[in-house]
Order: sequence, then structure tokens, then C-alpha cells
Amino acid sequence: MANQDAAFGLRAIGKVGQNRDNQGLSEYSIAASSSAIYQNDPVKTSGGYLLVAGAGGDLRGALTGVFFTDASTSKPTYANHLKASNTATDIVGFVVDDPYERFEIQSNNAGASAVTDVGKTADLAYTAGSAPNFVSKVEFNDSGLNTTAQQLKIMGISKDPSNNDVASANVNWVVVIACLLYTSDAADDSLRVDLGGRRIIKKS
Repeated sequence: MANQDAAFGLRAIGKVGQNRDNQGLSEYSIAASSSAIYQNDPVKTSGGYLLVAGAGGDLRGALTGVFFTDASTSKPTYANHLKASNTATDIVGFVVDDPYERFEIQSNNAGASAVTDVGKTADLAYTAGSAPNFVSKVEFNDSGLNTTAQQLKIMGISKDPSNNDVASANVNWVVVIACLLYTSDAADDSLRVDLGGRRIIKKS
């Protein structure tokens, strides 16, 4: 059955393995008059502020929403996205940034993918979200599939029956943000977790 072509960015679905998932979010400051950031957009930090992330480079996580005091009405405001040129001076972004978090993301492959793609990496392909729901349209850039270090690593295939046909276009992959996971074979075994063949260092 053909998959649905409806990109949604990086949607958090739970942590790897038996790690407890408390669904906690981290708060990051966003500068006034920043570019738009949509729900489930990949984000990064620069100069102490949260920004939308494009292809290549480090990722901090995925945005779930924002809080700010509206500069016109002085009302506390929560939203699932940040509009461009918001002049509030207290904007906070809520981010899923746990290094063990798994995400679903739609592939931009116009043809068939393969089960053997699991374990490979690629960068994201950025497309801005839009009205009416202001959800991200970021996709997994299948054209860049490789085994070298890139932004995202495929851990499996979605369980969503509407988007898990690997033989059709736009399959949903289950991924982790590879650049959040520091790897080293020289580390103490007591600090390591096996994640699909990778050595993951736990922060003490």
C-alpha cells in the first residue's frame, strides 16, 4: 500500500531501549525577531540562542512549542510554533533534546527504500512549515544515505500502517539524532550503552 506523503518534521516517539522516558522538555532562549520555527522543526543553538536548523551541522533536538509575552497585548502566550519577526524579549522554546530520544521522520525518497537502509545515516532536508497547523515539513534526505557521520541515523521503520511500506515512496523512518550521541571505544565500559552497534557515552 502506498505511503501517505505528509511530512511532519521530527516527531518524538520515545527513548531507545529500556531508558525511562519522562517526556521532559528543555527550555532554550530565542532571540527577538528570530526566523520562524515550526512544531517538530529540528533546532540548533548559536550565540546562546535557539535557531531552526538546516541540513548539515549539529542538531540540538526538535521544537514542540514556545512561550512569550505578547509585545502588543502583554499577554502570556503559548504556541506550537514561533512566527517570524516576533518582537517579544522573553521567548522560550521547548525542545525534545534527550540524546536517547527516537523520532519518526518521513523520507523524501520518491521511490522504494530498503530494509538494508536501517543503520545508515543522512542529513535532513529542510522545508518551512505553513498554515493552518504550522507543523514542520522537514524530511529525511534519502539521497544522501551513507554510513559516515551525518545528522540522523536510521534505527528502524515506523509501525504506522499508513507509512511503513518500505517498498513505496515516503516511508517513515525511526531515527536518532546522531550528533547528540558521543561515541568512543576508549571510554570506560561502565559508561557505555550499546545502540545498534554504536558505543554511547553516558554523561556523568
